[in-house]
Amino acid sequence: MVQARSDGAAVRRRLRVGIAGAGHFGRYHALKVAACARETLSGIYDPDHARAEKVGREAGGAPALSYAHLLEVSDAIVVAAPAEYHFELAQQALEAGRHVLVEKPIAATLEQADRLAALASARGLVLQVGHLLRYSAEHRAITERISRPLYIEATRIAPYKPRGTDVSVILDLMIHDLDLVLAIVDSPIASVDALGAAVSSEHEDIANARVRFENGCVATITASRISLKTERRMRLFSQEGYLSADFVRRELTMIGRKSGLPLPGTGGFRRQSVTWSDHDTLAAEHEAFAASCLDGAPVLVDAQAGRRALAAALAVGQSIADTRARMEASGLLHVPE
Repeated sequence: MVQARSDGAAVRRRLRVGIAGAGHFGRYHALKVAACARETLSGIYDPDHARAEKVGREAGGAPALSYAHLLEVSDAIVVAAPAEYHFELAQQALEAGRHVLVEKPIAATLEQADRLAALASARGLVLQVGHLLRYSAEHRAITERISRPLYIEATRIAPYKPRGTDVSVILDLMIHDLDLVLAIVDSPIASVDALGAAVSSEHEDIANARVRFENGCVATITASRISLKTERRMRLFSQEGYLSADFVRRELTMIGRKSGLPLPGTGGFRRQSVTWSDHDTLAAEHEAFAASCLDGAPVLVDAQAGRRALAAALAVGQSIADTRARMEASGLLHVPE
């Protein structure tokens, strides 16, 4: 990634990034790469060649290429295809010596995630997972104030959209909050108790999970993609205080003893109200990816973080299956003949 100059100095060149997948997220990635100061959009691959051409034109004339050709002309690949293709496309890119930014989930199974991680490590390549909220202002606002939560309650619900229904709501929406919770709670998961149902698709469209960690912390997480409104909230209880965040309104309230206005009659507690302005989290993700590939900067959401989020999501899915089996066995849930 460094070119030598005749005077012995080094010139840092831009990272040539190819996009695998020209769907909803692939289009956004292509536009961000085209606008990034340290990246150059080398091309777009999609089985729907016309779709790839359309996104390429929108992103400044990037060519639509075969995947083999895309690998040839790129230093790095963004895997933004449907989840079932993440492992195959990421593996091919790593085997070709290309850095990879793969959308969440990292893969379909833990074995696949481990193979990708091992391959990236052996080749000395960057493998970053697209858990976008790690780059958000809301994540920073929470982690600056709460470091050792005792209880977390997260809600992420939205109206129905056909996009994303190729996987369950666990991998589509809940995994965002699972990843945020895992980033805050420094402890392995001890147990998961979950319930969910498929309503409008072949996979779960609504799910609730109670996750207990080995250090005693408990998180209750609800996700739905069949609701009448959009709601994204997180509440955290800790010795540091109580924090409530409304991600739609971009508002946070912290009740503790260190900062904010005094609350009379509470024995020294203070209330702090914070608002934030959204920054472009996808652009921030690409800036971080370029820094890791070109400068060797640490990867914020690496393969290990992606694997941990996937393991939690799979545990939720297995618990939902186990709960359903108990309901059917007891007769609480009728099994269609």
